[in-house]
Amino acid sequence: MECKPVPAKLLHAAPPYGQIISHQKWRGSSLLQSLRGSVKTIFEEELGVVDFCLSNKTCVLYVSESDLVAGNSYRRKIARFRNANSGLQGIVIVEKTHLSEQYFSGLQKFVVLELGLTLLPVSSAAEAAQLIAQLVLGENKENPFLRKSVSRLLEPVVLSLVLQIPGVGKVKAMQLLQQFPSIHQLCGASVHELEPIVGQATAQHITAFFHSQFT
Repeated sequence: MECKPVPAKLLHAAPPYGQIISHQKWRGSSLLQSLRGSVKTIFEEELGVVDFCLSNKTCVLYVSESDLVAGNSYRRKIARFRNANSGLQGIVIVEKTHLSEQYFSGLQKFVVLELGLTLLPVSSAAEAAQLIAQLVLGENKENPFLRKSVSRLLEPVVLSLVLQIPGVGKVKAMQLLQQFPSIHQLCGASVHELEPIVGQATAQHITAFFHSQFT
């Protein structure tokens, strides 16, 4: 009899601002090396299927290029991730490269429409590190000067992500980031909030890109 996955023991004790809880398996990885200097990492072995735990009850699962190319086994892992942490905000970060791009649409349908999770594509582990740093540091609302500095530092990776949304060009992307400077804010924006900036059709594309409209 297969044991059910155990959610992270530390997820109820969210890390403080500027820190993440990482699964022990990521120690020494290029992704975490890219985070040095911007985000402090706390390692924990008992995170279940969670790769990274952020503040505000946000948990991250990372799907690499090799995971996508190897077959559909990653789908079971993502489903376990959603089921084991149903009370948290689940984010799936996936490597969308020339090699894995052909599998991306199927993954997006599964993650977004079937499971109702947020999907954020990146081109490499280094870009994933920048995105995780933006998720962590972009949450700060108490120090607007720090948030502004971080926003300028990480704008290229956020802009690259927003430009992947259907119907969003560079002009609309810049307008969106002026109104919603962090990924958390943009993911949480409703169609009603987005419509004045990009119009109804594109607003629906944006909400569908990040999370299911049907959950």
